[in-house]
Amino acid sequence: MDLKNFSNYTSGDEKIFIIHENEDWTRPLKKQLDELSLPYEEWYPDRGTLDLSKAPPMGVFYNRMSASSHTRDHRYAPEFTGPILSWLESYGRKVLNGRKAMQLETRKAEQYIIMEQYDIKTPRTIIAVGDQNIINAADNFLPEPFILKPNRGGKGVGVELIRSHKELLSALENNRVRSLDGITLIQEYIKPANESITRLEFIGGELYYAVQVDTSQGFELCPADPCQAGDAFCPAGENEGYSRFRIIENYSDENLDNYLAFLSHVDMDVAAMEFVENEKGEKYFYDVNINTNYNTDAESFTSGLSGMKRIAQMLSQELYQTINKVA
Repeated sequence: MDLKNFSNYTSGDEKIFIIHENEDWTRPLKKQLDELSLPYEEWYPDRGTLDLSKAPPMGVFYNRMSASSHTRDHRYAPEFTGPILSWLESYGRKVLNGRKAMQLETRKAEQYIIMEQYDIKTPRTIIAVGDQNIINAADNFLPEPFILKPNRGGKGVGVELIRSHKELLSALENNRVRSLDGITLIQEYIKPANESITRLEFIGGELYYAVQVDTSQGFELCPADPCQAGDAFCPAGENEGYSRFRIIENYSDENLDNYLAFLSHVDMDVAAMEFVENEKGEKYFYDVNINTNYNTDAESFTSGLSGMKRIAQMLSQELYQTINKVA
């Protein structure tokens, strides 16, 4: 079939459909699906057509669309994914990371609003449209450092630590922080206690593991293996071979039920939540995303852990249930 025509189906065979726009990030998942001999098909909604009068195929639909797709010349992929997910859900198809999750993926400000409703602490944030309003909002933070970030970003791209009015003007004049939706976040800077953040990985409504990420080299914190080439390891020397990503064994969190309730509310079946902990031990959550990836170097140091393998197993279970329901 034509992969660009998402409604052109004649076969009734159930399978797993992966909705994404980045082959590098999805290749490890396909390897796990192949090892389990599971039928699957990829959908690339960077362009194409969708006939709303036709019913979608039967199967399980796993949405891995990324908010950073524009950095790979797939500018409108998230926008096109939105109606595709609505179409699937209107026919009662099983969708993992559905329409609500996709909407939140591309809107950081709304992430904070909803997390606060679940008593999940977030940094103080002011959102603004227009350079002069950004400058005015910065007066609420200076002379203390603050974070400037796009409402719709991805991988930490466009996130800057601003220490002065001069640095703010430079960032604006050189277009270093620009969100696709025109909304900029001016955010309280939480100084990490140990130059690291923590990323909680959730799969199928459960915490799979927590990973500590070294932030000393900046804010671009994509954990996928293809993101690591050249800049994710410390320079040669006594730290040679040290990865920025380290899985925290036996991680526990007294607020875990709040995180799970939040993710359930926004239909995030596979997701990551990131927080920074200050010197007082207070946790501030600043990012949630559905296009979670896993660092195999970090996983290799902990026996039996493989995020992509766990997702493949979950998809296998979902497909089995879907087939039995159809039968």
